[in-house]
Amino acid sequence: MFVKNISLQHYRNYEKLQLDSFGDVNLLIGQNAQGKTNLLEAIFVLALTKSHRTSKDRELISFEGGSAHLSAVVDKKYGPLTLDLTMSPQGKKAKINGLEQRKLSDFIGALNVVMFAPEDLEIVKGTPGIRRRFLDMEIGQVQPGYLYHLQQYQKVLNQRNNLLKQMWGKDSVKPGMLEIWDQQLVEHGVKIIKKRKQFIIKLQKWAETIHQGITSGGESLKLVYQPSFGDAEEEDEAYLFEQFMLKLSQVKDQEVRRGMTLAGPHRDDMAFFINGKEVHTYGSQGQQRTTALSLKLAEIELIQEEIGEYPVLLLDDVLSELDPYRQTQLIETFQSKVQTFITATGIESLNADKLKNANIYHVHAGQVDS
Repeated sequence: MFVKNISLQHYRNYEKLQLDSFGDVNLLIGQNAQGKTNLLEAIFVLALTKSHRTSKDRELISFEGGSAHLSAVVDKKYGPLTLDLTMSPQGKKAKINGLEQRKLSDFIGALNVVMFAPEDLEIVKGTPGIRRRFLDMEIGQVQPGYLYHLQQYQKVLNQRNNLLKQMWGKDSVKPGMLEIWDQQLVEHGVKIIKKRKQFIIKLQKWAETIHQGITSGGESLKLVYQPSFGDAEEEDEAYLFEQFMLKLSQVKDQEVRRGMTLAGPHRDDMAFFINGKEVHTYGSQGQQRTTALSLKLAEIELIQEEIGEYPVLLLDDVLSELDPYRQTQLIETFQSKVQTFITATGIESLNADKLKNANIYHVHAGQVDS
């Protein structure tokens, strides 16, 4: 997979930008707040139709523009694709080779990316919500059907929560209405849980091997799914359905009192263990950083395994955060294999010998010069 060019209009601080002829490794050099991360973010948005930095699409549109337009030509193993995405206050429109896609989920997956930024350390040491978002975005890239169940689950969850709030102290609300939402919540929920479990098993396989390599065999990394009910390893949908319904019946009174749904994939988590010790609580900063690096390198291999070609790698100001050894490990992973875009404030902070064949772009105030 290879991004040949990109065009931006009214996107962040880019009023108009056209970049052609990207190489295998592309360095975006410039001071902070000049637009380096915005350019990487644009590639990410073309892959997933949403930003990794904000949930508010309006922030992606420049002050002068009523809408933003992003486009790129992506070479894939079966031929080139032209991707177009228009974002406005009214919503998003996505096209592949000029054909408008009925659903955004039909657009997602045309371009696959792995983003690695300093904030990705939060996947390891942050809140469960960050880890759930990580799982949802990565699974959604390679299995668009997952996004359908995720969207439907969220709609049902909102409806069910609204009903629970109405039920507190009100006899007029019929309990049977809750059972209707229970059924729909569980139907979509078990699909999400099953896909997450399968994804973590595959990610574990790659992350464990990569982590052992980075630590010269000194550390063993294990990923563990932590569902809000049932067995963490069970994937049978009938079993999951039964256990989910049982859990909802057990917490129903609590849910009515609190006005919220207390069980389901929206409350699940994932944990990381190094040599049997939980990294979030007991890991050093170096171990947390290495765990995050192992996860990202594992993502690259997992996506290749799933779709038959490597994703595009986006490294946002992350190489300067790594010591020389980890820099070398990361660079050697993507060189000659994965098209990569790297942002940095200066070339001096990077392992320049390993990047001597990179294309260099200088970014200043929304302008890019090669």
